Formats: sequence, C-alpha cells, structure tokens
Amino acid sequence: MGLSAAQIKESLDWVAAREPAIARAVEEAGYPTPRLRPRGWHTLLRTIVGQQVSVAAANAMWAKLEAELGRDMRAADLLARDYDTLRACGLSRQKQAYARSLCELVEGGLDFSNLPADDEAAIAELTRIKGVGRWSAEIYLLFAEGRPDIWPAGDLAVMAALGGILGLDARPDEKTTRLLAEQWRPHRGAVAIFTWHWYAASREPV
Repeated sequence: MGLSAAQIKESLDWVAAREPAIARAVEEAGYPTPRLRPRGWHTLLRTIVGQQVSVAAANAMWAKLEAELGRDMRAADLLARDYDTLRACGLSRQKQAYARSLCELVEGGLDFSNLPADDEAAIAELTRIKGVGRWSAEIYLLFAEGRPDIWPAGDLAVMAALGGILGLDARPDEKTTRLLAEQWRPHRGAVAIFTWHWYAASREPV
C-alpha cells in the first residue's frame, strides 16, 4: 500500500523545514490524504483498462472482466480467453495487447511482491509491460508500494502545481521539475502527493 498519512506528514514537514514555499503551501492547503492502491499485478491491469476512458467506462469494463474471470482472476485465465471474449468485456485490440503483455510477464516470473529495491530498476522492470510507461510505473510504485522518493516529474499537474507553489513565471518542464526536486530527496513522494492536493485545491471555485 501507499504512504500513510503519518509518513506523508513527516516527509512534508522535513521538506517544509528546508523550503519556505512548501511550508507556506502546506499551511494554506493542509496535508493531503493518502493515495492507496493494492499491491500486485491486478492494479496495473486496472490501470491499463482505464487508459483513455472515463472512470465510469473503466469501472464498467472491470466489472465485466471480474464477471468473466472472477474477482481473484489469474493471469493464465486472461491469456486463455480469445479476442471476442475480451472484446465483449470492453477491451479494445490495443488494451488486449497490453493486458496480454502484462499477463505473459506475470506467467513468466515477473514477481510484484519482489520488485527490485532500487526505484529505477523497478521502473525498468515495470516498463517491460506494453502500454506501461514511466509515469504508470511511478504511480504504481508510489500508490501501491509507498516508495518514499518516487517523483513523477512528467505529470502535468505536478509540473503546474510546482510552478505555482514556487512562484515561477511559467510551468517548469519535466527536466526542470526533476532538477528542482533533487534537494528534497528522499522525500519526493510526499511532495508529489501534495502537489496533486494543492493543484486540486487551487482549481476549486471560491
């Protein structure tokens, strides 16, 4: 599971003590709630199912998959289904290719309970799955494993929020966002969660 509320607070307090802009933002917006996902390959399968569709559509597809494969679906069970069966569950040809890639790697020994301890090595392992890029891998490691130093610098909301929090003239690009956060190691995961919280709060109507 992801970082707990206590872990997020402890990490943000550490960063805030060193970065006045973060301290002011936390005082204004408060601490974020944890973002938690179950650990395991099912979470990434659900990410694949939900790509480029609404939350309602993703939930409907997932319900159909569970009806077809069972709530404790196995990778082998999905691989045994043909194209038309999975299409009836709502999975496009592309989503099926991604889902099969994930399931083939799981059947081949990709162990979600024993991913490499090194974050970059774990990201490299997860991005072997078709359709899973760096951002998806980082989100999994942050929300499902609670790795404290994951920093999804390519996330648009993270970039926009960081620019606002630090009072920059323009939204920083991914490279700049990554460089700006170097000083906050090893607590960047909590800062990422806070940027989403701050971004959402800043867009709420007054």
